[in-house]
Amino acid sequence: MRKAIILCSGGLDSVTTAYHVKNSLSYNSLMILFFNYNQKSIKRERELSRKTASKLKAKFMEIKLPELSNISNSLINKKGKVAKLSLNDLKDTKSESSKWYVPQRNLTFITYALAMADSLFIKNKEKSDVFLGFKCEGSDSYPDTTKEFLSAVNALSKVSSVSQAKIIAPLIDKDKEDIILLGKKLGINFKDTFSCYTGKNTHCGQCLACRLRQEGFYWANIRDPTEYKKKMKDFRTSKD
Repeated sequence: MRKAIILCSGGLDSVTTAYHVKNSLSYNSLMILFFNYNQKSIKRERELSRKTASKLKAKFMEIKLPELSNISNSLINKKGKVAKLSLNDLKDTKSESSKWYVPQRNLTFITYALAMADSLFIKNKEKSDVFLGFKCEGSDSYPDTTKEFLSAVNALSKVSSVSQAKIIAPLIDKDKEDIILLGKKLGINFKDTFSCYTGKNTHCGQCLACRLRQEGFYWANIRDPTEYKKKMKDFRTSKD
């Protein structure tokens, strides 16, 4: 038996990763691991992560990490002014991205996923691999989304766990439009994904995550089915 433990936030990248694992890789069972760290968009994230698990016949598990939000300075958790980004602002997003960084979030998530993999191995001799939905944004990347980080956590798994689970990020080399094209190929209903950093029920349409989502659909030349609370004047629709 080999299980895939998939870290899922209900966003485009992690949902596409889950569908990719289900449809393109050989695993006996799937577990969707969702993390509650008091993020502003938790309601929709949880709802769509559960929905993904249901569609893929995967087990759903939620892990609560309230202390992560307490030490976070990120606008994902804290109050603060959210910039309304123009297309021109997307040419260099490093400064804006830094406002959304949650300290050591991915390493914390991976630690729990590896603990789950070890638990399953000890109980049932069941081997697991851990899947992440993140992609590398080059110079704009968070420090815990790079290839160097991925290599380091895999090295850590070899010396820190009895199961020695592999940590895999299958989309790390893909751009947002490539992920959307893959999602379409896998039959994902994009309405069942949520990318917004701040929206409780609807995408705000103006934050960094929303703007990158919009541009992904534009460059993939696929109609964006997302409901946005408000669209910037320079919002671009697909070219078809």
